Amino acid sequence: MNTLYLTETQDTPQVTLNKNDGVFELVGRSLPEDSVEFYAPVLQWIREYAKAPNPATAFHFKLEYFNTSSSKLILDLLHELKHIKNITVFWHYHQEDESMDEAGHEYAEQVEIPFEFKVLQ
Repeated sequence: MNTLYLTETQDTPQVTLNKNDGVFELVGRSLPEDSVEFYAPVLQWIREYAKAPNPATAFHFKLEYFNTSSSKLILDLLHELKHIKNITVFWHYHQEDESMDEAGHEYAEQVEIPFEFKVLQ
């Protein structure tokens, strides 16, 4: 399975989906002009990965900020992750960023997959 890597820009997060190395992460800011278009290849990659996942998968969200339209697509992504056995979501946030902490907890309540919260230093 090919690695999906999208370079971080001012408006889009870095996306790394690498089955061989076991690296699954979104890093940065998510406010693309068209969230549906930006996240489409990410969602498709996750659907394909779910057919033959690694024995365990850790998906890391290290987002500094996301807009309303990205919020919906992040929720869609989390719903896709429910189809992966032995998945754990790691939600990283800065200690002083209460809104990002709260967002992670709201997502955790909406999907039935394990979440772990990590404070970034």
